[in-house]
Amino acid sequence: MNQFLADRVRTLPQSVMLAVYEQAQALKAQGCDVYDLGIGEPSFPTPHYIRQAAKQAIDTGAYFRYPPVAGYDDLRTAIAHKLRNDNGIAYEPNQIVVSTGTKQALANVFLCLLNPGDEVVVYAPYWASYTNVIQLAGGRPVFIKGRPTDNFEPTPEQLDQVITPRTKAILFSSPCNPTGLVFSEASLTAMADVLAQHPHVLVIADEIYEYICFVERYTSMGALPEMQDRVITVNGFSKSFAMTGWRVGYLAAPLWLAKACSKIQGQLTSSTSSIAQRAALAAMEGDSDKLSIQYMVDAYRQRRDLAMQLLSELPGCKCNKPLGAFYLFPDISYYFGQTDGQSVIRHAADFCAYVLRAAHVALIPGSTFGEPRCVRLSYAVTEETLREAMQRLRAALHKLKPS
Repeated sequence: MNQFLADRVRTLPQSVMLAVYEQAQALKAQGCDVYDLGIGEPSFPTPHYIRQAAKQAIDTGAYFRYPPVAGYDDLRTAIAHKLRNDNGIAYEPNQIVVSTGTKQALANVFLCLLNPGDEVVVYAPYWASYTNVIQLAGGRPVFIKGRPTDNFEPTPEQLDQVITPRTKAILFSSPCNPTGLVFSEASLTAMADVLAQHPHVLVIADEIYEYICFVERYTSMGALPEMQDRVITVNGFSKSFAMTGWRVGYLAAPLWLAKACSKIQGQLTSSTSSIAQRAALAAMEGDSDKLSIQYMVDAYRQRRDLAMQLLSELPGCKCNKPLGAFYLFPDISYYFGQTDGQSVIRHAADFCAYVLRAAHVALIPGSTFGEPRCVRLSYAVTEETLREAMQRLRAALHKLKPS
């Protein structure tokens, strides 16, 4: 019955991350002890005070009706307050749209902005869903990528060279999934200088990993005065507050676009879960200095350093030092052309298939993120899991020989 499917579905690739997850689950079902370094999910439970707020919302019985499409007013006000205080971005509550996760916020933006053939400049390596959501909205992604020695940060000249009259926006994450790149204020200013020559181009800044940051000062693109009216800031609660299953994200945008996104969302899903929104409000109203989640950030920093140390013990693996998020993105091309006698590793997908089979360790191939020489490894897991997984990796890679 495939002939009944729309072209947009037939040409949409399956999520590689979902495929790896399903393969890992199949091995677990067979009794195998699988160490999953593929999924980007905090090992911590949602903080207690956030869970308590959700329970209280249920017990009051006051939040069982449809919420406003764009989110409760008090949550939007708290988000606007956070953006002003933490990021230096002046948004009003009516410029905030609360969505069912950051992915929906991005989909809202692209559905509102893109006509068929419009282009979006995507900083690569990139989060895997960016390209598919752009294409589903009728747009065309255009990629720019820097050198690994520069944490993959493209130059302003690269940006300038790819902007055309069809360019509608540029898109990046900072901290970046998967490389851990964090754009400095100087880098963002240089980007803004280029965009000053192209007033028809907007900026979509994905800041979902904002609080999981290991640099002294974090700068948002929307904080630059000259960019205030051209930036869409996308963020959420999944990563920083260990709330992946609660599904709450948001966008902050110029009023004309926020209204359009609310219009789109009203036709697709309407509002985000009322109880999840009350939990998100509690997260927003936690310690203003982020002490309530600092223990997680400190743990991620320690895990990053441990993962870098353990990775350095694997022959041939090269990796930039991430400045944020919770991933390593090592170049494993040293192993291309090697074999264990059963199969030959030709690319990163083969590498991931081999280590899942031989070591029962799940990784994500870098081609998913626009870099076929690399794999993504999450260190959001416990230190014990990291140590065991890397020990297994080392043993499995030791069995490989040139073919």
